[in-house]
Amino acid sequence: MNRIVALIAVIVGVGGYFLYSSMQSSGPSAQEQAQAERLLGAANAQEASADIDTSSVVEMQLGNPDAPVTVIEYASYTCPHCATFHAGAYKQLKADYIDTGKINFIYREVYFDRFGLWASAIARCAGTPETFFGITEMLYAGQSEWARAGGGDPAQIAEELRKIGRLAGLDGDTLEGCLTDADNLRTLVAWYQGNAAEDGINSTPSFVINGTTYNNMAYSEMAGLIDEAAGS
Repeated sequence: MNRIVALIAVIVGVGGYFLYSSMQSSGPSAQEQAQAERLLGAANAQEASADIDTSSVVEMQLGNPDAPVTVIEYASYTCPHCATFHAGAYKQLKADYIDTGKINFIYREVYFDRFGLWASAIARCAGTPETFFGITEMLYAGQSEWARAGGGDPAQIAEELRKIGRLAGLDGDTLEGCLTDADNLRTLVAWYQGNAAEDGINSTPSFVINGTTYNNMAYSEMAGLIDEAAGS
């Protein structure tokens, strides 16, 4: 419980960070500064993920929702192994099973650090699965650049993420709104914690195939498990 509260407290501060960073050129007004301070203190020691309603979080999915097999990927946008999966095996999975309607594919974010949460806020900003998965592929393709920008400098990483959002067609006001929405960020963290606990996720990428959790694996092994679950 303490770990969950601490994670929420640290990550919700992201909202204040982005609000402050967007004010650097002109300086904050008294009202803006008060809002930033509120965001920075939004998570308190009395609040745990179990107390947060996560029903507003949209499951991002592709394929056939009525398929006999559901594959859930748990991944972090800052995880190199996840980027490797999306550069190779995922493309095969999409061609063989998602685009053909043989599976229902669900992507769930894991937050190991604030940068992964920032990336998630950008990916979810437009609210549609099509844009979400498009930005997800951009994030993984450019992970080695944006996640290491400025030698890990938060301000430079934030700006690189904004650039990806703009390339995906999001305007500046929309991006800042998504990045500074403390309630949404807190809800995403609680959602992640609940999912990870339920499915026993302790590494990324991990996969849940019809209710059974597996660690990262070769594509041939995954395909075999999917075929077995489908009864083929």
